[in-house]
Amino acid sequence: MSIPIVPLGSQGLRVSKQGLGCMGMSAFYGSDDEKESVATLERALELGVTFWDTAQMYGWGANEELLGRVMRGRRDQVVVASKFGVVPDPDHPEDRSRRRNDGSPDNVRRSIDGALQRLGTDHVDLYYQHRPDPDTPIEETVGALAEQIQAGKIRYYGLSEVTPDLVRRAHATHPLTAVQSEYSLWTRENAEELLPVLRELGVGTVAYSPLGRGFLTGRFTSPANFEQSDFRASNPRFAREAFEANMRIVDVVREVAAAKGVTPAQVALAWVHSRGDDVVPIPGTRRASRLEENVGALEVTFTRDELDRLEPLSRQVVGARY
Repeated sequence: MSIPIVPLGSQGLRVSKQGLGCMGMSAFYGSDDEKESVATLERALELGVTFWDTAQMYGWGANEELLGRVMRGRRDQVVVASKFGVVPDPDHPEDRSRRRNDGSPDNVRRSIDGALQRLGTDHVDLYYQHRPDPDTPIEETVGALAEQIQAGKIRYYGLSEVTPDLVRRAHATHPLTAVQSEYSLWTRENAEELLPVLRELGVGTVAYSPLGRGFLTGRFTSPANFEQSDFRASNPRFAREAFEANMRIVDVVREVAAAKGVTPAQVALAWVHSRGDDVVPIPGTRRASRLEENVGALEVTFTRDELDRLEPLSRQVVGARY
């Protein structure tokens, strides 16, 4: 199939209708296999999944370097998005699990220069502030991003995990292209609070963790499935009692998928696609076979009855996001 290219927001950026979250190739989800990750990125290029999402903190630069190696010689085939602002806590440099948010103009400049070096490119297509910095007004951060846009180092900027007020303030400082939010069948509140504001301003929505960190695929049967180094092992929604309760959500997704002759992952992704053409999911995977399965979601549509079964699932979730 041919993956559509769609506008992300109204500022001119165009991306593949489904992207690829690359975080798990270098961080957070247990042991990684670089050879397998490279094969997945290569397959993404073949399939037309060309909107790739990374960040400075994913392996503290390792993920950006990985994408840079794969993009070498074909940079124009990829719309690369990266994120800055989450930095190791300077008071505890030996413990990389302790972090803080730095949106200062100086860090904007340091971070984009580092990202360009690691990615092996002269520009990042979409550069997000990873998390708001309570100590730096958003106007100062966005002002520094606008300077980098003028310098040609960034084409467009975005924000992640923000409030409607921060969106309005940022957009008033310099036109905002996209906001990244966790958005899935089991996490909807933040994204749906933002959507009316984003649509009013012509800002696109990028949905991260659209598969519920893998839970909605039905592949996991117990918290014991996760390695100790996998952050899901300590995530409230994956703790034993919550896990067992949340399996009721997976059961519904499985039933809808079985009736349609598709997979649970395809149902979960197709539901995100059904939210609107201005919502672009970036499911993460390290395996080419999963990537191919995810792409199949673009051909899945729902009846009204099927949507009525899926809509209530977010209200049944047990456990906080973090």
